[in-house]
Amino acid sequence: MNSLKKLFGGNTRQFGMIFALIALVVFFQWQTGGKTLTSANMMNLFNGNSYILILAIGMVLVIIAGHIDLSVGSIAAFAGIVVAITIRDWGIPWYLGIVVGLLLGALIGAWQGFWVAYVGIPAFIVTLAGMLLFRGANQFVGKSNTVPVPREFQYIGSGYLPEVGPATGYNNLTLLLGFFLVGVVIYNELKLRRRLQRVGAETTEAWVSVLKLVLVSAAILYATYLFATGRPGTSFPVPGLILGVLVIIYGFISNKTITGRHVYAVGGNRHAAELSGVKSKRVNFLVMMNMSILAALAGMIFVGRSTASGPFDGVGWELDAIAAVFIGGAAVTGGVGTVVGSIIGGLVMAVLNNGLQLLGIGADMTQIIKGLVLLIAVAFDVYNKSQGKPSITGLLTRNFGNRPRSGPPAAAQQPAPAEQGVGTKGIISHDV
Repeated sequence: MNSLKKLFGGNTRQFGMIFALIALVVFFQWQTGGKTLTSANMMNLFNGNSYILILAIGMVLVIIAGHIDLSVGSIAAFAGIVVAITIRDWGIPWYLGIVVGLLLGALIGAWQGFWVAYVGIPAFIVTLAGMLLFRGANQFVGKSNTVPVPREFQYIGSGYLPEVGPATGYNNLTLLLGFFLVGVVIYNELKLRRRLQRVGAETTEAWVSVLKLVLVSAAILYATYLFATGRPGTSFPVPGLILGVLVIIYGFISNKTITGRHVYAVGGNRHAAELSGVKSKRVNFLVMMNMSILAALAGMIFVGRSTASGPFDGVGWELDAIAAVFIGGAAVTGGVGTVVGSIIGGLVMAVLNNGLQLLGIGADMTQIIKGLVLLIAVAFDVYNKSQGKPSITGLLTRNFGNRPRSGPPAAAQQPAPAEQGVGTKGIISHDV
C-alpha cells in the first residue's frame, strides 16, 4: 500500500486533474465511437487550442504574482492585424513580421507594466482599459476587414513537421521526437534516484519507478503513433512544438531561476518579499510584459492557422486562459500555481470542448458545461485548502518535478504572521 501511495505521489487525490483528463478522453472515445483518439482529431485538438495554452503559460505567472490580465485577447488580435498589414503593405519577409509582432507585444506589455508596477494602478483596471483600447485599435488599423497572410507565415499556425529520411510509413521526425521524450523521462527518473541515494534520502521501490516509467512512456509512444500515422503531409503540429518548447522554458524559469522564485515570493507575501530584497515593482513589470509578448505570439499563431487576421480575433480568449489557470490549481490570492498545472487545466477544457463538439452538443450547452466544470474544479481546491490540504494540482505538479533544490527566498520561507497562510501556500505549490 505504501508503494502504491508513492506511485501516486503519497495521495491519490493529487492526481485529480490528470484523472479527470484521462476520464474525459475515455468517456468521449466511448461516446463518439472512437473518434476522439484519432490522428486527425488529435492534430485538430492541438492546432485549435495551442494559442490558448500559450496564453495560459503567461497568465499563470500573472496570477501567481497576484494580478490578472483581461487584455490578452485584444492584444493578440491587435498584434495579428499589425503583422498581417506589415507583411502585406511593407513587403517585409514573414519571419521579420514575427519579430515585429513580438516587439509590439513587448511594447504593449511595457506600457501596461508601467501603470501596474510603477504607478500602482490595479492590473484589473489597467488591462480592462487595455482590452477596450487594443480591441478598438485592431478594428481601426484593419478597418474591420480581414487581412490575409502568406503561406510561409501560415506554417507557424497550421504546419507540421516535414518528411525526412527513408520512407517508413511514418513521419520520421515525429518518431524521433517521441523516442527523445521517452529517453528524457527515463533519464530524469534515473537521475533523481541517483541523487536521492547520494544524499541518503528515501527512494521509492524499483518496481514503482519502473511502473511509472512504463505508464508515462506508453502514453508518449501512443501519442507519437497517432501523430506519425496521420494522412499524408501531416505529423506533429508546429504549434504543438512551439507550445512544448515554451512549457520547458517557462517551467525552468519558474522552478530553477531567481526570477521565478521572486514571482512566487511577491504573489505569496509582497511585503515580506520586499524586506528580503526582492524588487516587487520589477517583478510585476516583467510578468505583465511577458504576458503581452506571449499574447502577441498566440495571436500570430491563430492568424497563421486561420490564414488571415480579422476584427473579431481574440474575443473571449482571456476567459479561456484564466479558466485554464484556475482549473490547473492557481489561487485567486496569488502565490500558488504552476506552468504544468495550467497546461493540464487547459487540456481538460480543450478535450471537453472537443468532445462536446464531436457529440453534436450545441454552443449554448457547451458554455454551460464548461462554466460548471470551472466552478466545481476551483470549489474543490478551495475546499481542500480550507481543510488544511494542499491544492490537488499543486501536489500533482510538485511530485512530477520533485527534485532536490535550494530553498526559496527567506521572506517566502518565513512570511509575516498576518500573511502566514498565503506565503506558505505560495512556496508549497511552487515546486513544480
